[in-house]
Amino acid sequence: MRIVIHLNCKAETSIPINYNYQLSSAIYNLLRFGSPEFSDFLHDKGYRLAGRKYKLFTFALRFEKTAIENNHLVLKSPKATLYITSPMIDPFIKNFIIGTFENKVIQISDKLKVIDFKIISAELIPEPEFTDKMKFLFLSPMVLSTIREYKGKLQQYYLRPDDIDDINRILTKNLLNKKALIQGNQTLNSYCSLKWDEEFLSRNKRVTKKITINEHGRVPVDLIGILAPFTIEGDPELIKIGYECGFGEKNSMGFGLADVVNSH
Repeated sequence: MRIVIHLNCKAETSIPINYNYQLSSAIYNLLRFGSPEFSDFLHDKGYRLAGRKYKLFTFALRFEKTAIENNHLVLKSPKATLYITSPMIDPFIKNFIIGTFENKVIQISDKLKVIDFKIISAELIPEPEFTDKMKFLFLSPMVLSTIREYKGKLQQYYLRPDDIDDINRILTKNLLNKKALIQGNQTLNSYCSLKWDEEFLSRNKRVTKKITINEHGRVPVDLIGILAPFTIEGDPELIKIGYECGFGEKNSMGFGLADVVNSH
C-alpha cells in the first residue's frame, strides 16, 4: 500500500543534501506514536532471511523547487511531497498513519537545528494493475551491490547500469527473499528481468547518484544508486513486491521507490 503525504515548510528552509538517514529516523519516530514496540522491532531487528535483514518499506521525498548551496538543499518553494510504501498494512501503514495524525509534523534534524515539515494532508494511492511487463520511473535511486575484487582485495561494489546481468540476478534474489518474508513461502522459479530506457541513457550522461548516509556517531557511508526509467518483465507478484517494498537494497533509507509510467 502506498501513501502520499503533502508537506509544507518555511520558504528558504535548507536541509542537508544527504538527508536519507535523518528522514528515515523521522519515519521511525512517527511509527512510535502508533506502536513503540513495532517501531523498535523494525529499527533494531527487522525481518530476517538467509542472513539478511529487510524492513519492507521505502520512501521518497520530492521537492517543488530547490537550489544547492554549501552541501544543502535550499527549498525555493515551501511545498514538498513524501511517498511511503509498504505491503505491511496492519503493522506499518496503520501505525504510520496514526503517527501522522497524532504528530502533524515531520522533523528532520540537521546537527544543531530541527527542520519542521508540517503535514497538510495524506492520501492513499490506488494500486496499479500488475502485469508481466511494466514500465517504471524511480522517485528515489535504486541501490544494488555485490562483492568484487579490487587491487587484490574483496570489496563491496555498487552496480551501475552497465552491470545488467548482475543487476537482474541480484534484483530477482532480493525480490524472492522479500516475497518469502511477506507470503511465508519460498518461490524458486520466478524471475524478473530489467531493461533500462536506452533513449534516456543516451540523453543523460550520468544516471548514477552518490548518497552519503550520515548516521550519528558512525563513519559516513557512501552509496551509489541508479536513477533511470526502466521496463521490467517477469512474475507480476515479484513486480508488485518491488513496487510495495522498493526495488533493490537499503529501502528503509529511502532507496528504490518507483512509480508506474505505464503497463503493457
